[in-house]
Parts: sequence; C-alpha cells; structure tokens
Amino acid sequence: MHGIKSDGEMTFKTIHHLPVADKSELPFRTVRAAMPRAVVQLCHGLAEHSARYERFAFALAAAGYDVYIHDHRGHGTNIGAHAPRGMFAQKQGHIVAIEDVRALNRHIHEKHPGLPVVLFGHSMGGLITLNYVLDHADTVDAAAVWNANFDGGVQSAAALALLYMERMLKGSDVPSSILPKMTFRAWGRSIKGHRTLFDWLSHDAAEVDAYIADPLCGFDASVALWIDIFRMIRRGADDHNFSKVPRDMPFNLVGGAEDPATANGAAVQRLGERMRKMGFKRVDCTILPGTRHESLNETNRDQVMQNFLDWLAEALPSPALTS
Repeated sequence: MHGIKSDGEMTFKTIHHLPVADKSELPFRTVRAAMPRAVVQLCHGLAEHSARYERFAFALAAAGYDVYIHDHRGHGTNIGAHAPRGMFAQKQGHIVAIEDVRALNRHIHEKHPGLPVVLFGHSMGGLITLNYVLDHADTVDAAAVWNANFDGGVQSAAALALLYMERMLKGSDVPSSILPKMTFRAWGRSIKGHRTLFDWLSHDAAEVDAYIADPLCGFDASVALWIDIFRMIRRGADDHNFSKVPRDMPFNLVGGAEDPATANGAAVQRLGERMRKMGFKRVDCTILPGTRHESLNETNRDQVMQNFLDWLAEALPSPALTS
C-alpha cells in the first residue's frame, strides 16, 4: 500500500508504519500465512506491547491466518510527542485508540480483499475490540474479547469520579496514583503466597519474570488513559450501545477462573449472559480453569491457542484459499 514504510528485514520483528489521520504513524507488525484463509487483527493490553504476541501470531499463521498487530499510542514503539508513554491522547483518547484500529483494519481490507477479518483483543485490548465493534461491526466478521471486565455500575462510576478529581488536581498527563493501587497492585496482593506483585498475570514464573524485566511493560498509566479505560468499560456495559451489531456475529469470550482482573472470570460470564439476552446467537464463552489473566502466556497456553483455532474454524466461512 502506498505510504507504508518498514524497518529492516520482513519478520515479526519488522516494524511497519501506517500513516494515520492526525499525520502521525501507526507502528504495526504482521505475519503472513502461506495460504491465508482469513486475517486476525490483534489488540494488546495495558502496559504491554505488540512484540509479546509473537508466539500467538506464528501459531495463527501456521494454521492459515495472516496476523496484524499495532502498538497502541503510549505503548511499545508508539511513543513520542504525539503519544507520551501511558497515554492515548490528552482528550478523548479512547476514540483515538478506536480510530487507530480502524486505520489498520482499513489497510487490512485493502491488502486482503475478500478475506474474512477477525478482531481479537486481550484485557484493555478487549475493551477496545468490543468498543470498536459497537461502531464498526460491518468491518469485521467475528470478534474475540479475552480477559476484559465490562462490569459498569457503582464501582466504575466511583473510579471515574476519583480520576476526574485527580485530573483537576494534577492534570491528565501524569501517572494516576490511585488506580494502580485499586487494580494492578491489589490484584498482585490477591494471589496467595505471591512471589511477585505480577503473579496475577500467569502461573508461569518465566513469563512473569519476562514481563517484569521488559522495560516496555508494567508502567503506571496516565490519568487520561485510565479515564479512557473506564469510559470504554461503561460504554460496553450499556446494552443500548449494541444496537448496530448483527445478532449473528460470532463472539469468542474467554476469561481465567483465577484472574482477579475479571473477578475470576465472573465478569466475562456476565458479558456473555448479557449478550445472549440481547439476542446474540453465536456467543462462545469459556472460563478457563487454573488460568490467571494472560491466557496466552499461561502454563496451558498450547491448549488455549488450539481452542481459539478451533473456534475460528467453526466461526468463519471457508473462502477459496489465496496466496
């Protein structure tokens, strides 16, 4: 596509740069299947980055799926004057984040006309994925929302009130001093006999240690980004916002039975129940036993990835294979 720039040899480590509407560039990675049957567009979570999805991307490509994943603003390689670390934007960052997904999705459709596109999001990426589908359901054929908590109500309203107070006192571009205590640190302390405060991510100590050692992971998000997160939660918690989404669209909801971020999977189950009551006919909801927050980095990850491949095969049509 005209305007795309790439750094270095074409591998998953290659960073491509897609020009976007505000004249910045969206960095993304891609893996191509030998004979792709569909495209899976990935959205990573909070305080992490696209490079952590290499294993998953190659598993998908080996099964016949092209893969694209970008770094959200303020994350990974997408940090600069336009996006300081831990921030989507000064204002309305959740809308900016969704528009970035739309830009990459548009590029995917231009590169792969006729192929089905599945949008996959983990954690904060799951919030973005569902919010994207609420606006742009006609641009994806199926969606996977993993380890995302869409419980609105009093707690999210209280969190937003605290964040608005923080913004008034300190500004929006500084790390929140309140929300990390209520989320990451509280979740870390909830794991009995925890070795580190990031044990809530996975039972696999090597994966936890890799996250801790990664300078692009584990940072405290800005007040603005936390506000964006809770706005996306509350939007996904309102059934009225699902009116434009086809009731026959396939959804894959996954949670961990030992994930404190989703109340041990209960929040994921509640989303599935809500969607079924709204008339969605193809909602596959799985709560994985013995699994914490990062399903793709858990000790049972091979089975988790195979489960997703099985769902893809069932959810998508079988178009003629293309090179």
